[in-house]
Amino acid sequence: MDIDFKEYQLRCELRGHEDDVRGICVCGNEGIATSSRDQTVRFWSVADNRKFECSKILLGHSSFVGPLAWISPNSEFPHGGVVSGGMDALVLVWDLNTGEKVQTLKGHQLQVTGIACDDGDIVSSSVDCTLRRWRNGQSIEMWDAHKAPVQAVIKLPSGELVTGSSDTTLKLWRGKTCLHTFEGHADTVRGLAVMSGLGILSASHDGSLRLWAVSGQVLMDMVGHTSIVYSVDSHASGLIVSGSEDRSAKIWKDGVCVQSIEHPGCVWDTKFMENGDIVTACSDGIVRIWTVHQDNVAEQQELDLYALQLSQYKSSRKRVGGLKLEELPGLEALKIPGTSDGQTKVVREGDNGVAYAWNMTEQKWDKIGEVVDGPEESSRPFLDGVQYDHVFDVDIGDGMPIRKLPYNRSDNPYDAADKWLLKESLPLSYREQIVQFILQNTGQKDITFDASFRDPFTGSNAYIPGQPSRTSDISVKPTFKHIPKKGMLVFDAAQFDGILKKITEFSSALVSDQEKQNLSLTELDVSRLGAIVKTLKDTSHYHSSKFADSDIALLLNLLRSWPITMIFPVIDIVRMTVLHPDGAIVLHKHFEAENDILMELIKKVTINPTIPANLLTSIRAVTNLFKNSCYCNWLQEHRSEILDAFSSCSSSPNKNLQLSYSTLILNYAVLLIESKDQEGQSQVLSAALQIVEDENVEEDSKFRALVAVGTLMLEGLVKKIALDFDVLSIAKAAKGSKVVKIAEVGSDMEVLTKQS
Repeated sequence: MDIDFKEYQLRCELRGHEDDVRGICVCGNEGIATSSRDQTVRFWSVADNRKFECSKILLGHSSFVGPLAWISPNSEFPHGGVVSGGMDALVLVWDLNTGEKVQTLKGHQLQVTGIACDDGDIVSSSVDCTLRRWRNGQSIEMWDAHKAPVQAVIKLPSGELVTGSSDTTLKLWRGKTCLHTFEGHADTVRGLAVMSGLGILSASHDGSLRLWAVSGQVLMDMVGHTSIVYSVDSHASGLIVSGSEDRSAKIWKDGVCVQSIEHPGCVWDTKFMENGDIVTACSDGIVRIWTVHQDNVAEQQELDLYALQLSQYKSSRKRVGGLKLEELPGLEALKIPGTSDGQTKVVREGDNGVAYAWNMTEQKWDKIGEVVDGPEESSRPFLDGVQYDHVFDVDIGDGMPIRKLPYNRSDNPYDAADKWLLKESLPLSYREQIVQFILQNTGQKDITFDASFRDPFTGSNAYIPGQPSRTSDISVKPTFKHIPKKGMLVFDAAQFDGILKKITEFSSALVSDQEKQNLSLTELDVSRLGAIVKTLKDTSHYHSSKFADSDIALLLNLLRSWPITMIFPVIDIVRMTVLHPDGAIVLHKHFEAENDILMELIKKVTINPTIPANLLTSIRAVTNLFKNSCYCNWLQEHRSEILDAFSSCSSSPNKNLQLSYSTLILNYAVLLIESKDQEGQSQVLSAALQIVEDENVEEDSKFRALVAVGTLMLEGLVKKIALDFDVLSIAKAAKGSKVVKIAEVGSDMEVLTKQS
């Protein structure tokens, strides 16, 4: 095909960001805004020499910044504004004239992934699966757009919104009504753009780009990238540009890739400027502008320098005989005689390594051939342009596509897990699970675990990152064995067959005709409950299975209407449903619509505490809510009511109730530390100390309460309050315990009390 096209060349590089550049926003003729993992937004204005310079650094996000949107000049922003979204779940609005933050929009629970401006409103998408509309700094509406993270949102010229999601689909919205679902991609839809006069462009983790008609028809499928495609944009000329993890920006015309621009790292975002120039955001922290206008092409020296950058980057990734190319000795190494006949040596010659063998008879090195891409090249994988000892495929069980986890054997597994969870926007509750996964899959399990300690949170031996400090020198930062606790604990075992049998028995046992008429289960209800239980039991399809609204409606109807003496097996199904990826989301939607039926149930159960099974299943159901972030606001809002309602469990003779209550306390400690709620931390501290000081509390419950106290002292806002409660005496008493794990956490707490 004969395609008229001029190749793009480097125009300039914009340096200043200290980490990956993640987002780009072309701000009319004013300049360019860029966002970064370094937590900043930078605004680049055009200087007199047609180059760009950083004129403003916008500071306000507490984590990496992603999507950006341009507010064109208006009465409120005479010079225009920028909207940014971050992993901190915030949407910030900036005045470009002053560089000041003018609005902080709070409401999303997880990372903000997309922003669109809509006639004065702001629309944002998030990993929390929702879209929010903001007006005058307030959230005026929110809706669940997908049942998986929403990765992008754009506005069409006709006024509708389009979203892309990790559920592999696009959705077309008019208001909160979904007009059409676009299906066809095989993986996450990561980037979206408008193709003027034609339709919608999508970029996907499946490595492809698609052009869709608004009706849902696929007009064009563009395949050429060799890895995840993160971004796509179009120009009035008909050109399309895309950015990918394969370290290239590709330019497309009529569905054909006409140019591939190599980068020294992953290309996170790509945008066209009005004049046709292209801006790219790279993981090396540099923004680059590319042009076809010869007058704007960089000086030859700059072009040569970029070519050298690429060459050095490629060389840094190249392995010869298992060594980095730059680590190979030069030809001068051949001046050193060998020590035995046939001894081999690989030396660098140009861009390759050449193998030599020592000829003992002739006392010289004989060339025996080139070594190109030696054995380590194929065995050590790459991710984002970086080579690692391991790159694992990880399914964490949230129904999302497989994630890539990089790891080098020299890394601390805990540090690697924390870094990866932050990058993937995942809760720290997965930390121990990820560490276990790393150690088991790298052959370190037997040599890295302390076999004498069994972690009550995971039920497995615990990896100890360094030996616990027992030094009296408080200038040395100690490493604690059991604190801080950062993950959430859940009760994830259930006797499903017994639960279902008990519900059926109760239904048959309803005594009066009126009860049977109003409360007994129909055959269809029993069948539906069986289907719910089967979904929860089926491990092979657990993370991809879905719940219907009618399933959850049936459960809630039983919670609302059944006699209190028959309620506990229904609560048990709810307890397990909140652990299911899809079940948690659907249940949350119904909880919001049912005028807080859950809190009403807790009050009903705890007012009549004579049925231990009711207390046990309900406190465990509440404890399981901590696993899903969509319930965090509810848990904080009802914190005092919940802790007061279940406080009697701490002194219950039932050990299971004690353990469940102490687990609830520990989860609240972690949650309230993350939200910096000092009043809540004080209440949890008091509850935990009450457990610790009760001589009749069993050891596992006491251990979890001690971990909660230590964690609140180490990372919370209540250390002084704890010291006022004479926690040092509590620590010393625990240190003297014959139970090893209690003695260890007591020792950790004693060290902690001596820190300033």
